[in-house]
Amino acid sequence: MRARDGNVHRGNPRNGLLPMISHLGAMIPVVNGALLARRFKGIKGTVGAASIGDGATSTGAFHEGINQAAVEKLPLVLVVADNQYAYSTPTSRQFACRALVDKAIGYGVDAHSLEGNDLQACLQVVGEAVERARAGKGPQMVVARLLRLCGHGEHDDSNYIDPKLKLTPFGRDCLKVAEEYLLHQGWAKQAALDAWRSEAMQKVEDAVATVQREPAPDPYRETWNSLSSSHLIEGQSGS
Repeated sequence: MRARDGNVHRGNPRNGLLPMISHLGAMIPVVNGALLARRFKGIKGTVGAASIGDGATSTGAFHEGINQAAVEKLPLVLVVADNQYAYSTPTSRQFACRALVDKAIGYGVDAHSLEGNDLQACLQVVGEAVERARAGKGPQMVVARLLRLCGHGEHDDSNYIDPKLKLTPFGRDCLKVAEEYLLHQGWAKQAALDAWRSEAMQKVEDAVATVQREPAPDPYRETWNSLSSSHLIEGQSGS
């Protein structure tokens, strides 16, 4: 990112992967636009997906985006990670409805609820939501209940999280639950899981070593364009 941004705000639009604006409601209208563009072009069988946190459901962009998707019956699958806290704000201070899944009713949207750290449930429920969206059933909202086991960022010690929550099913480590499921299903052996973990750790170490050897960005030599594709900038020659 050449010292300009974080590690998640990138994508590959040509292949339908839109650079996201964190896990905020603002991405829902963007995905809606992509789906409408495909509809205008006569492209069928497309499903759009957006992932947001529970805090995003309290934003105006969420309301406008999911309402538009419902009215237009767009094939949108919206996954909401209900991790009990929007940064440090507990869900009890975010909404008064019984559960986030109830919000879908007011928009006429199909809703699905699951335990977000359960791999089997995620595969089944999200898969069904995708098929329903592709079959013309309109947008689908999937609410996954879980608990963020660490801080919002490196600067956050997460001391506001109720310790009792960590002892509930919400507090299970999704990676450990997934490992147990893979072993139980016979999809992988322990030796393979250990090898994958070792390989992933080595890739991270190699990437860190590569970056540490690179020179720091020089702010006086950078081209500070708002868009990476310079030909799209207004006033640019050839635009």
